[in-house]
Amino acid sequence: QEQLVESGGGLVQAGGSLRLSCAASGRTFSLIAMGWFRQAPGKEREFLAAINWSGGVTRYADSVKGRCTISGDNAKNTVYLQMNNLKPEDTAVYYCAAGVWPRVTTTPTNWGQGTQVTVSS
Repeated sequence: QEQLVESGGGLVQAGGSLRLSCAASGRTFSLIAMGWFRQAPGKEREFLAAINWSGGVTRYADSVKGRCTISGDNAKNTVYLQMNNLKPEDTAVYYCAAGVWPRVTTTPTNWGQGTQVTVSS
């Protein structure tokens, strides 16, 4: 099973940007689908974005459409989530996930430990 480690979270002001990274190891990165989720205190874990390495297809939740871009670098075994125009309601722990396309968007098979994103007003 692949190991996933997120990084890039932190404290930003509303309207700012962050790029989250997820480094994968333990299997061939190009053979798996990857995604990003988030979970705010007291709320359900929410799907944000996913990428299918085989076909290069991406999928986004309506809540982040137009503000987030998912991408990857096979040479570095890393997936990124670029987030722009951040809002206080974006404050959450952001998780990287791996699985099978397109089920990774609903039922990933593996999770990272998460990285905290806090957006101040």
